[in-house]
Amino acid sequence: MSLKFCSLSSGSSGNCYLAGSDNTYILIDAGISARKITSALNSLNVTPSDISGVLVTHEHSDHIKGIDVLAKNYGIPVFSNRKTSNELIKICRYSDKFIINSFENNVSFNIGDLEIKPFPLHHDAADTVGFSVKNAGSKICTATDTGCITDDIINEISDADLIILEANHDENILKMGRYPWHLKQRILSSHGHLSNTAAGEAIIKMIRKNPKSRQILLAHLSRENNFPEMAYQTIINILEQNSIILCDMLKINLLNRDEMSGVYLL
Repeated sequence: MSLKFCSLSSGSSGNCYLAGSDNTYILIDAGISARKITSALNSLNVTPSDISGVLVTHEHSDHIKGIDVLAKNYGIPVFSNRKTSNELIKICRYSDKFIINSFENNVSFNIGDLEIKPFPLHHDAADTVGFSVKNAGSKICTATDTGCITDDIINEISDADLIILEANHDENILKMGRYPWHLKQRILSSHGHLSNTAAGEAIIKMIRKNPKSRQILLAHLSRENNFPEMAYQTIINILEQNSIILCDMLKINLLNRDEMSGVYLL
């Protein structure tokens, strides 16, 4: 076993993922309270003092809610790119224990025995990124909060063993729903959120780019504009239309909005 992954929360109410090796743990985002994060970690026999850093995808509240308390109470360093760092300084209760380490997009760096590579996504924040996490030949990628999946993103994530991919909404439900039109336009835009259909099309591109064995976790499902069953079946339909079926080489699961996932071992 070289990498492990667990979703502590995934959705518009808060996002927080635990990833790591036998020697190093990191959080990707901390969009729920520090109390909830600590409780979730304890259930996995991990403590906040075991966390070597929090990687921040972007500054929206559902991704940073617990960061300042984690930094202040436990001295956990925060990692973000320069533009996001500037936003965090404005938003968070900054203190001498709130240590922000800035990285450059598309430039790999190490935390313990983990190799981290941030890569650009397309979302209406200062400079949103996904992350690749590598250890001993295994690779995890996160690609959520993006309005589109470009060829550059496909090139980065298609060789991953585990991919956390946004399937935020069903376009028809969103268009007919109660959200105001400006919010619907934001979500549907190329810098909004990925629809179920767009997620399915991205999976097809990954498979055509690299027909390797992989697991895909559908993440950041909207409470208002999606259903887990709809997200899953929409993507299965797209796969079947392209003569692709689930098998040992391709496994797809869902991350619940308000519940921890199981632990995925690579």
